[in-house]
Amino acid sequence: MAHLYTEGVRALLLLLAASAAWAGPFWVRVADSETGRGVPLVQLSTPRDAIRFWTDSAGVATIDDDTLNGHDVAFTIKSHGYEFDERILGEPAKRLHVEPGGHAELKIRRTNIAERLYRVTGAGIYRDSLLAGLPVPIAHPLLDGGVTGQDTNISVPYQGKLFWCYGDTFGLAAAIFSVSCATSELPGKGGLDPDTGIDLTYFVDDKGFSRAMLPLPRPGLVWIEGLFTVQDDSGRERLVATYTRQPGLAPPTERGIAVFNDAAARFEMLAQLPLRRGHKSSHPFRVTENGASWWYLFPHQRVPDNWKALSDPRSYQSYTPLEPGAKFDGAHPRLEHKPDGSLLWAWKPDTDRIEASEERRLIAQGLMRQEDAMFALRDAATGAETGATPSCVTWNAYRKKWILLAERVGSVYYAEADTPVGPWPRAVKIVSHNDYNFYNVVQHPFFDRDGGRIIYFEGTYTTSFSAAKEQTPRYDYNQILYRLRLDDSRLAPARSAP
Repeated sequence: MAHLYTEGVRALLLLLAASAAWAGPFWVRVADSETGRGVPLVQLSTPRDAIRFWTDSAGVATIDDDTLNGHDVAFTIKSHGYEFDERILGEPAKRLHVEPGGHAELKIRRTNIAERLYRVTGAGIYRDSLLAGLPVPIAHPLLDGGVTGQDTNISVPYQGKLFWCYGDTFGLAAAIFSVSCATSELPGKGGLDPDTGIDLTYFVDDKGFSRAMLPLPRPGLVWIEGLFTVQDDSGRERLVATYTRQPGLAPPTERGIAVFNDAAARFEMLAQLPLRRGHKSSHPFRVTENGASWWYLFPHQRVPDNWKALSDPRSYQSYTPLEPGAKFDGAHPRLEHKPDGSLLWAWKPDTDRIEASEERRLIAQGLMRQEDAMFALRDAATGAETGATPSCVTWNAYRKKWILLAERVGSVYYAEADTPVGPWPRAVKIVSHNDYNFYNVVQHPFFDRDGGRIIYFEGTYTTSFSAAKEQTPRYDYNQILYRLRLDDSRLAPARSAP
């Protein structure tokens, strides 16, 4: 009898499990209370963080733990830059009845000015939506190019498509440290609206895993700094990249220019350049001044939009207060002054640019006045030093200004200027990520909407170089896209007169 009872219970449990599977899991959709859009990266946890779930790129979390089925559960609800207003025992929480086949809709209030849209790279981007039986917008919602983690995006339109390059890339059983790349169709030309998603097509190896795109026959990590296009001597558009090679995080041992070989579908070295600075992600933009066209590799460094100039170190100029030909020496900086004693900022060939951190150092040493700094980036509301580092500059047709996105350990700041070199005196924080990092932020001007009134930017969400104590499953070390409306009144302090 005991045996028959045990078998009967087992059969009943299997029947219940099959019934639950047929009904589908219980799922929760968390939406932005202002826009109604699903919010990615929201954590739902049972009391004392015993069991945790995270919303996918549609704001959906499947509660697929059988322990919870049939029970009322008080879920604590938290997310970077968002607040859940309901409280249970003082915690932001909601009591939900977990029943297979059921679902709940919750709203969360955004405190960030920018709105988080979706994760661009990595595994399981829409995992929970698929489990819930919901439609998803991209072709490979679970695993694309075998990629589970991907660092630092650099992107540019090329030959009628968008060309995306990344730094270190991880898969389920392999990793790449020599650049990985993908393409996507342009919005309105076969590609998705940026509000919806980005369908990447990776360059892959014979196993279907994203492959190395700038292989060098020398040891070290190979990282692209910037991508841009230049016409070669025959008038053909060429995709070129500035790159560095270095042993880990140590200073580079090689710096150069690479060109994309369309037939071989990989980058090849074009020329090596002097080792003047460490690696820094660059998001080049073209500027025409007095009839001459330049590629600004950084806000304060440029090269003529000319094929031959790329390989000539003397063609590169920096907007700097250093003496012509000088390298930056923090202990004994060779600064150039005007007759009145003020610093002489000018475009100078074969001379180091000065970074924001170096400006702060010169100010602390009494060698530069605060008002002479290009990257002051003080909080527009409080006047406090943000300590932010410039990340990317673009021209914005809506504001008719140059706009700068700067970053500091998980925070992103917005600033405006009349020229691409600044100065950038004030900044408004538009994104925060608590203890997590969000670095190498890049705006995508090719996604601008409504004449630049709406802009899009992404960055690497990672525990690296941060105080975060644990990794967010699937999201860590991947790219997340944000949307910012430039008519938001909270950006006004960045536009006020000094």
